[in-house]
Amino acid sequence: MGALTDLENLAGELSQDGRFSKFGLTRPDPDIIRLQEEGRSVLVLLGAAMDTNRRLLKPYSRSLADFQARIIMLGAPTSVDVARAMELGVGALLRTDASTDELIVSVRQAFDFLAVKGRSKVRAQTVTRYRYELDEMIEIARALTTEHDIERLLDLILQKSRHITGADAGSMYIVEDSDEDGEKNRLRFKLSQNDSIGFDSAEFTMPLNQKSMAGYAACEKETVNIDDVYNLPSGSPYGFDRSFDERMKYRTKSVLCFPLVSSQGDVMGVLQLINKKLTPQVKLTEPGDFERNVVPFDDGSERLLATLGAQAGIALENAILYDEIRKIFEGFVRASVDAIEARDPTTSGHSRRVAELTLGLANAVEREDSGEFKELSWKRGDLREIEYASLLHDFGKIGVREHILVKAKKLFPENLSAIRQRFDFVLRTIEAETLQRKLEVIESGGTRDQLESLDREMHERRAEIETTWATIEHANEPTVLAEGDFQRIEELGRSSYRSLTGESLPLLTAKEVTSLEIKRGSLTPEEFAEIRSHVEHTYRFLSAIPWGKSFSNVAAIAGAHHERLSGDGYPNQLPAEKIPIQSRMMSVSDIFDALTASDRPYKRAMPVPRALDILGYEVKDGHLDAELVRIFVAAEPWLKVTGALY
Repeated sequence: MGALTDLENLAGELSQDGRFSKFGLTRPDPDIIRLQEEGRSVLVLLGAAMDTNRRLLKPYSRSLADFQARIIMLGAPTSVDVARAMELGVGALLRTDASTDELIVSVRQAFDFLAVKGRSKVRAQTVTRYRYELDEMIEIARALTTEHDIERLLDLILQKSRHITGADAGSMYIVEDSDEDGEKNRLRFKLSQNDSIGFDSAEFTMPLNQKSMAGYAACEKETVNIDDVYNLPSGSPYGFDRSFDERMKYRTKSVLCFPLVSSQGDVMGVLQLINKKLTPQVKLTEPGDFERNVVPFDDGSERLLATLGAQAGIALENAILYDEIRKIFEGFVRASVDAIEARDPTTSGHSRRVAELTLGLANAVEREDSGEFKELSWKRGDLREIEYASLLHDFGKIGVREHILVKAKKLFPENLSAIRQRFDFVLRTIEAETLQRKLEVIESGGTRDQLESLDREMHERRAEIETTWATIEHANEPTVLAEGDFQRIEELGRSSYRSLTGESLPLLTAKEVTSLEIKRGSLTPEEFAEIRSHVEHTYRFLSAIPWGKSFSNVAAIAGAHHERLSGDGYPNQLPAEKIPIQSRMMSVSDIFDALTASDRPYKRAMPVPRALDILGYEVKDGHLDAELVRIFVAAEPWLKVTGALY
């Protein structure tokens, strides 16, 4: 070949050369010969053309920058130095009289260079994508292992699965049983997500069989990957219901169903992804969008979903186990409350009301934006811990003797019955003595007036006994007695009667007198001390339960609800700074409910305003936290207490 100064002749010569025939040769510009192979281009041009047309290579700037094109320049331009030419993508600089042998070598080297660069770019993209996917999987794993709420976990699994696969929509199904033998025989549709359209979805169940893609994935523990659900493979056991698409003007196309399997190999649920998009950010709103932007789920998507699905299955299993443990725990707590209230029916509902009141106060305290509690924020689980401690604050009553626990009046029923029997004996004795005396009068020939006098005397003595009995019944009530009543009880304590053998016995025993002289309530000092001991029992019993890290303070909170800020509470006389704020809140609720409860047979319910006044007095006496009482009054949590009769 002679001098390569005429591109027209050169193009003709190359098209006749078999070595160049495998390249697609075109002339996109009079000053350029373009050779193509596997989407890459080598541009052959005269260096002199750069001197006359500086914008000659502008249409190829992107391809040159992305190493999709390379330049072979014949003769050096005078306006561009060699270094600049290399930056522009010049891979070879030949003489204008170079031979076709030299040209074919340069062309082959240029294509090889572009191929190497292309593979390097693919590897870099692969590494970048791998790092991105690895980071995503690590972040997803972290999120899945820290979320224990089943509803939020299912939403998170679906969201992350769609994100890493580029799915436009998706659904989550849970495998559950529907009969008494616990057989897993139905799928529950739990939730759905869709980036392109908005709609309200409701839960529903369907049989667990192979007639649906999700059911097939669950039954066979296999991944189902369909390119277009409108054109299912022949012989598919499952079908597709188009009613949702028709109603919502949507087009379900590619679908990927993956079973979520537990560590024991049990299918926990099915993850269904819909419509993998070429560009994840694009919304599918027009019919053409589904044809242009929806593609099948590829092997990479399946691998990613398999990795995530394995983690999700274990996470879902753990969440279900966690939820079962929580329900068992809550069942134990509520059964314990039922056991307490069964022993003391007079305070039925008290523990639950105190829990609701305390939670209401806790939420109100957290909302404070000024004052000493403005920085307070409950962590996750704190409110549950407060609820458990409040529900179980009287748990120690199971360690108090039942007859003292349920003692409604100053005398136990059997004690009052024994006194009544004594009074009945005295009355019968009076009647017997009167009859004897009347018989003697008759035998001695006495008059009617004498007999009537004996009857009047008997009736007077009977009336006196009944009046005395009324005094005892009145004194037996757990109310504050008048001073005269106390004196009368003391007098009765010195009274006596004679037994059938003639022995002189006290009408009231010393212990009965002590009980009837109780100034307030129904308990003697010894009985009151035993009732107070329930707090110590509460702490001891609750401390023996392995509450775990989340609820480690339940025993301490419940055990301090009778402590006072003044330091004279019980059982430990804790100073104010040692009393947990949770216990201080519970103290307010406990006192309020004790005052206002309408289910106590031994006292009337106190009106709310009067009860709030007493809380104020407790603050003045240094017993309750003034700020907590203020917040309690402002928040009015008693209005939201379930079934309250305040």
